[in-house]
Amino acid sequence: MKRLVIKDIEKCVGCGMCMYACSRRKGEAGIDSSGILAVSLSGFERGATVIFCRACIEPPCVQVCPTNALRPRKGGGVVYNENDCIACGNCIDACTIGAIFRRQDGKPAVCIHCGYCVNYCPHGVLGFEEVRKEVEGEVKAC
Repeated sequence: MKRLVIKDIEKCVGCGMCMYACSRRKGEAGIDSSGILAVSLSGFERGATVIFCRACIEPPCVQVCPTNALRPRKGGGVVYNENDCIACGNCIDACTIGAIFRRQDGKPAVCIHCGYCVNYCPHGVLGFEEVRKEVEGEVKAC
């Protein structure tokens, strides 16, 4: 299973191209629907960082969703069905790394690991890769 990964965070300048690409993939202008956030770390010298869902194997956001709008994704992370979402905000509160963002309409914006943003990162910060994990001493693909 492929997932969005950070290849080299030191190269991130916080340009926001990943955020705009994510929203554009969803047919939105601006960044309100973006499931990824690039933020400055207090000036050019300190650079920037990127916040997005890190594809928990047992996502806490799924466990608190009363309508099953968020469901576990094979290999980690979530599948989001906006039509089932009631904008309760439970998922936003449950995310331990703050990677689910509230849109202006109250519904969540969350990375679903589609990889669309990778092609728009001009500095090679992001990658869309087959992620491997170690299970009982042997390496297996997620």
